[in-house]
Amino acid sequence: MSYQSIIVEPIAGALGAEVRGVDLSEPLRNSVAAELRRAFVEHCVLFFRDQHLTPEQHLAASRLFGPIVRMPYVKHMDEYPDIIAVLKEADERNISTFGNAWHSDFSFLEEPPMGSLLYAREVPSHGGDTIWASMYAAYDALSDGMKRMLNPLRAMHSGRPYGTGGVPKDLRVSRSIKMERDNPEADREVAQPVVRVHPESGRKALYVNQIYTTQFENMTKDESRPLLDFLYQHCTRPEFTCRFRWEVGSLAIWDNRCTLHYAVNDYDGSRRLMHRTTVAGERPIGAGKPA
Repeated sequence: MSYQSIIVEPIAGALGAEVRGVDLSEPLRNSVAAELRRAFVEHCVLFFRDQHLTPEQHLAASRLFGPIVRMPYVKHMDEYPDIIAVLKEADERNISTFGNAWHSDFSFLEEPPMGSLLYAREVPSHGGDTIWASMYAAYDALSDGMKRMLNPLRAMHSGRPYGTGGVPKDLRVSRSIKMERDNPEADREVAQPVVRVHPESGRKALYVNQIYTTQFENMTKDESRPLLDFLYQHCTRPEFTCRFRWEVGSLAIWDNRCTLHYAVNDYDGSRRLMHRTTVAGERPIGAGKPA
């Protein structure tokens, strides 16, 4: 796909592209914004370097992709309630951090978010990368028989990490990100299609993840586990992924409808501060015939 106003350079075979020629601190022409949205649908994750954004400019850039939405169970910034400060302090060692497992954001909501924009304010000298995986590529690589079996299925998703008993009491987590725990509402399960049809590209993507997916609909957890475990391993094969090295002023936006992501927690002893906004999504559309 060619672009008139921006430079888009893929960084991996399956997904991800770096965009140059755009200053997100300035208002963009409608034609440039439209090209960014086209590149986003094509590449699933876009990366921007050397952006110098105030929180207000970060919010304005987010609105180029849709309405901003606030996520439950995670505390937003007091002064900018549409932004989450994703922080790990230098003295926080041997802890679980925000996003440190493969997942699709808040897939347990009836209308999960479309995507997020993550902006780097302080980064360690090394480590702290983020990895994304293409759920398009994961679906396409399955056998025809597996696709036929999965297409009509639905799976149950729950906000169990925020629910009652979802997190082990001895798990050490960051004090720098305030997360609500032990909320009975988070234990509620929502059925989502196992194969999701992207509303813009029309492509099929797997839509399960190891944090929020609990079991297939109308099956027990024990019955579901072997196939789900296979899918979790399959989805994150190296050839389906791209990896991004953060610098101060880097910004990434990813499509939550067709990717998984993983925040690598390998920077103990260093401070890392990111600002994250979230763009509203829609109810997932399944590949199978409606019941």
